[in-house]
Amino acid sequence: MNTRHYNAIIIGLGAMGSATLYHLARRGWRALGLEQFTPGHSRGSSHGDSRIIRETYFENPLYVPLVRRAHELWRELEKHSGSSLMTISGGIMIGPPDGLVVSGTLRSAEEHRLPHEILTPIEVQERFPAFRLADDLVAVFDPRAGFLDPEACNRAHIKLARDAGAEARFGEPALDWVTDGGGIRVTTASDTYSADRLVLTGGAWNGGLVPDLVLPLTIERQAVFWLEPEDDLSHYEMGRFPIYAYEYRAGSICYGFPRLPRGVKASVMHDGEIVPDPDAVRRSVDEAEVWPLRTALRPILPTLSDAPVRASDVCLFTNTPDHDFIIDFHPFFPQVLISSPCSGHGFKFSSAIGEIQADLLITGKSSFDLSPFRTDRWTAS
Repeated sequence: MNTRHYNAIIIGLGAMGSATLYHLARRGWRALGLEQFTPGHSRGSSHGDSRIIRETYFENPLYVPLVRRAHELWRELEKHSGSSLMTISGGIMIGPPDGLVVSGTLRSAEEHRLPHEILTPIEVQERFPAFRLADDLVAVFDPRAGFLDPEACNRAHIKLARDAGAEARFGEPALDWVTDGGGIRVTTASDTYSADRLVLTGGAWNGGLVPDLVLPLTIERQAVFWLEPEDDLSHYEMGRFPIYAYEYRAGSICYGFPRLPRGVKASVMHDGEIVPDPDAVRRSVDEAEVWPLRTALRPILPTLSDAPVRASDVCLFTNTPDHDFIIDFHPFFPQVLISSPCSGHGFKFSSAIGEIQADLLITGKSSFDLSPFRTDRWTAS
């Protein structure tokens, strides 16, 4: 069996892996992507019909330059692929004035001089009739918020990567990787490949790809729902219903989207059960699981909170303790780049992270400050 050699091998072709494959291929690198599942599978974190993108980033202003670059790259990918990938319909960040969501949103908007509006409950209702905010709440409008089609984004990255000469092999899980001099060798069930560089973008499976490291990762089962209000459906259509994030109690957030073909999608962020094994996740959603979402929505979307469930699904969050990403070279093997997990908020950035990781592999550096994403941040003094 002949070992085929590449400039880089990428294990995992979800959001981060497919984007990295694309950016390497377009720069002329011979790249191979390996994915254990079929294209568009629903077992990880990159499937479904929508992922939020927003610019006034309440988590931390350090993400704003990254999401602005991601905006540019998503539009560029649309142009090259001929696909519609990103819909900008505006978004509102809702909560008490001194809460995490509102204060963090304003901090990012002011620090980066981003366009935004502060809306009272009455102004929110006048502009977006489905919303009924309590008097003690406020909303910050982000005109550059919207949503991405994750499966279409991944397809576009993979197709254009292949068009540029990359290989993408699905249904071929990596069984093992070892260093080979200054490079690496990857063994799958059907072949062995060698490369100068390796990128680990396995999401919930990343922990198993670096068994020599103890990374503080937790896998969270996230249930999402599509609701179908029985009255005033026009209130939930694009243009009249923005994406939103609502801090319904201190530090707890629910979020949602305009009406899409399956209904009005909504979920509670980081409220799922922690599971030890991504291959043993409960994939069915119990009827009772929607009640925490209904309770969270009721103070801002009373009609939606009581709407029938039209569909439900499960995706995985792979979380770090601080909910920031991991983008760093392996501390023992500098030819191996560890990418993700993204703690449930990473998809929007994947176009830019793919570019960043191509920069790291090709030049060894990035124009973005990646120090918050180092693997040693939990042990460094």
